[in-house]
This record gives sequence, structure tokens and C-alpha cells, in this order.
Amino acid sequence: MSIVIGGLQKSSLLDFPDKISAIVFTQGCNFHCGYCHNPELCTQNQKPVLTVPAFFDFLNTRKGKLDGVVITGGEPTLHNDLPEFIKKIKDNNFAVKLDTNGTNPDMLQKLINSDLIDYIAMDIKAPLEKYKYITEIDVDITKIQKSINLILNSGMDYEFRTTVVKSQLTVEDFDKIADMINGAKRYYLQKFQPSKTLDENFMRETTYTDEEFVCIIAKLKLKIQQVFLR
Repeated sequence: MSIVIGGLQKSSLLDFPDKISAIVFTQGCNFHCGYCHNPELCTQNQKPVLTVPAFFDFLNTRKGKLDGVVITGGEPTLHNDLPEFIKKIKDNNFAVKLDTNGTNPDMLQKLINSDLIDYIAMDIKAPLEKYKYITEIDVDITKIQKSINLILNSGMDYEFRTTVVKSQLTVEDFDKIADMINGAKRYYLQKFQPSKTLDENFMRETTYTDEEFVCIIAKLKLKIQQVFLR
């Protein structure tokens, strides 16, 4: 199995709703978001911090103690053997949550059709026309919208989420995002925290105030069932 593990958090009470989980970080991402708080995971040519067999040895010691595994990154869907990796986790009776940027709807469809994931969290970076500006790459935005539609119609539990840097996203941008995910079950706004970033210039960036978020959330709730602030 060629999937590259770039990190492991042995226990979390927050990342998988209603479950105690381990978090496994895959190496490599096809975005280059300046605010990324896992910059060490962005490149794909790094050596793994943990082998796949060692990861499953760890899971074997956590049976009865953990409910699930969160697979995040980086971008997990870059790895072609992701379905095989997840199946082995599921065979060990752990639930699986997948974090994704939505650039690989074909992989998402395969995982959904194979009943391999229990929860999906998809990052919404911006309105579609701003994706290139946020991610600093040419994004096939038709794939982003396809992934959104797949998740909305999957019948699975899911969330969408956006990391909010004030200089990047206007109040009007949130109206456009609401249209993109209209009718969604759950959407999280994540306050940008300048603790560690891919681009050091973002250490000087800020997010909206709590009072400003109240107004943004009120508008989002006109089209989205549940909206939360992290």
C-alpha cells in the first residue's frame, strides 16, 4: 500500500461528531492555500512519519477505546489506494470520517458507492470564481461543484466548512457560498487562527469579529439548515 502517512493524532473528541477518534494525516495536497495550518503536509515527496503497517498496529491497540478514524491531510483523495486503506480500517470495525477539498469527485463517488465512509467534511474555500485566488492553482471548479452535489445527494452524514480570512472573503461571498451549498444540512465557519501558516504573510491576517459573524450566519441560515462558528 503506497499511501503516505504524514502524521497521527492518537485521540480526539472533537473531529468526528459523537465519536472518539484517531486522526491520520496523509501527505500531499494539490492546493496551496496561504493560510494552511499544516504546511508540512503540502508536498508529496516527504518521507512518511509512520508506515501503514505501524498505523494498523496502533489501531489494533485501540479497539474498544476508539470509535473511529478521521482521514485528513493534505488531501487524502490524491492517493489511489485510499479505498483499500479505508476498507482495512472498516474491517477493523472503526467508523471513518473523510476530510476533502472536493477536487476528486470520482474518488468520492467510489467511496460513497462502496459504503466505505460514514461522514464527509468538505472544505469550501470560496465562491467558485475565487478558488484560483485562494488556492493559488488553476482549479477545475466543475469538479468542486460535482463533489458538492454528490455529498448533498449521498444520504450520508456530512458537513461543509470554510476557513475565514477576512481579507479573502467578503460578506457577499458568503451569499454566493450559500447558493453553492443551498439546502445543506450543516456548515461550519472556522475562524482563521494565525498560529502556523504555509505563507508567513498570513501571520498578520485576521478574521471577522464575533459580532460580524452573527450577521453572516443569520444570512447563511436562510439557505442552510445549520450554521456554526468554530
